[in-house]
Amino acid sequence: MSTAVHRRVVAPVWEVTRPARPGRVPGVVLAGLRDRGPAPIDHRLDPHPVLTLALPCGEAALGIDESTGRQHRGSLVTGLGFGAGGAARVRAVNVEWVQVRLSPAIARAVLGVGPAELESSVVALDDLWGERRAARLRERLAGTASWEERFALVEAFLAPLSAAGPAIEPELAWAWDRIVAGHGQVRVEGLADELGWSRKRLWSRFHAQLGLPPKRAVKLVRFDWAATRLAGGQEVAGVAADCGYADQSHLHRDVVAFTGVTPATVAGQSLVATDDLAWVDHVPRLSARWGDAPASRFDGPHRPPPPTTGGDARAGRVPGRSTDVRSCHPGRRPAHAADAGDSG
Repeated sequence: MSTAVHRRVVAPVWEVTRPARPGRVPGVVLAGLRDRGPAPIDHRLDPHPVLTLALPCGEAALGIDESTGRQHRGSLVTGLGFGAGGAARVRAVNVEWVQVRLSPAIARAVLGVGPAELESSVVALDDLWGERRAARLRERLAGTASWEERFALVEAFLAPLSAAGPAIEPELAWAWDRIVAGHGQVRVEGLADELGWSRKRLWSRFHAQLGLPPKRAVKLVRFDWAATRLAGGQEVAGVAADCGYADQSHLHRDVVAFTGVTPATVAGQSLVATDDLAWVDHVPRLSARWGDAPASRFDGPHRPPPPTTGGDARAGRVPGRSTDVRSCHPGRRPAHAADAGDSG
């Protein structure tokens, strides 16, 4: 199979490389980033609805500095929502690194700790994997010259961990994929109804296994989709309307809460300029794992359909039910879809 990659320079800060072939580890999205220099990089780090592994490929180290003054260098892992409020900066000089975007649904399997334990934090990979395993990966990455080899190497490390590690409940994997596929334009009570669960049950299990309450997940995914489009050069008014915000003021409040800056600043000062080539499917899903769910745990009249593969989550009916899947429709109820329901 060809290992050719799509390559494109996107902004004066980074050169971004993505694999051309589909990844072999469900729930993982890889990218290679190279600092184009010569000036040192100093950029705000915005929160994402993923856990991120930053794996340097040479002697130069990627750095993350928190607003408290705490500094982190080397192979790092950031938790869900890390950087909220503009509290972190990325600093680097002449560094190449593999970015691993990791679904919270497989975080415990891959990292050995649940996403709740890493929420809004950054830790050294050595502390999670142990110094020996983390050092072995660093050494092998430093010894590879091509992005193709690096991607294959990282996948070879992640695949057995993902396959052997503990799995979350399949209902929750489905709920996460539905939120991601709908770009956060999903009603929390609608998810609970589709599953045949109470909102309290969904809240407690979702929070325990995925690391944050479902309503917070919806808001974070929706913000990430809006920020991606802002960084891609789209107008604020159009982004607010298309991403399910009540109006521009609603978008403004969300962006400031997550980044500490305005939507216009997000558009002009993104860490990496975003486009549809570099960041396709940049929030990983687990739809490829759907068939792995134990039938005994997810059978019966309340079994939801698999998440759609595209960006639209408005699909079908729940088997055995007369109620339509209640995802938000842009022409129906976009303004408050993600804010409906309880505090979960």
